[in-house]
Amino acid sequence: MESSKFSGVTLPLPPHELRLQVGRTDDQSFDNPTGGLVFPEIAEAAYESVFDWGCGCGRLARQLIQQRPQPQRYVGVDLNAAAIAWCRQSLTPYAPQFEFHHQDVHYIGFNPDGTAEVLPFPAADRSVSLLIAWSVFTHTIEDHVKFYISEVARVLRPEGIAVTSWMLFDKRNFPMMKQFQNALYINARDPVNAVIYDRLWLSNTCSEAGLVISEIGEPETDGARRIDLRLGK
Repeated sequence: MESSKFSGVTLPLPPHELRLQVGRTDDQSFDNPTGGLVFPEIAEAAYESVFDWGCGCGRLARQLIQQRPQPQRYVGVDLNAAAIAWCRQSLTPYAPQFEFHHQDVHYIGFNPDGTAEVLPFPAADRSVSLLIAWSVFTHTIEDHVKFYISEVARVLRPEGIAVTSWMLFDKRNFPMMKQFQNALYINARDPVNAVIYDRLWLSNTCSEAGLVISEIGEPETDGARRIDLRLGK
């Protein structure tokens, strides 16, 4: 199994087949050899209690284990049972405070036999200082986004921050869209292949849940933008 050094021990890297499922396969995307903060612009205190929605095969979890200091608590969830099994077996032994849970929601690709359309986060109210939802809302249909935005608002601490990614468009340029239609889908067979949301709708949806958008980043190569969310004052 591929691995890299971590505090004098060998920290495993996920197998290639699991990396393919999250879109990044190079070792560097899973590694944090300097032990620096995974998001350098976010204060160290925010890493105390991390909730990673859509943790996959541990790309960010692995970097957070290498980070100094490590989170005091980390909970990762994903609908890919194989990825969760690998994380539990290969990462938790190096950081016992890192938990991984299978989110048994239906998804045609990784979890076709999922028992639910949506599920609450396995986290208590106001328990999370840093929530990560990277490349998750870009694969979530409109009917489910409001539920999960409310979950983000429920679990965040008053001073907490949610690091999320979205693909955005301006609905005003699509006059054929009705008031209740706020998302664009590019794949008829698998709608969550990529989901693009109206900017104003996203802002309003966050506001209704008690969240505010604190920062919007520049588009990455796939068109996704980093959007940081906080509880409104």
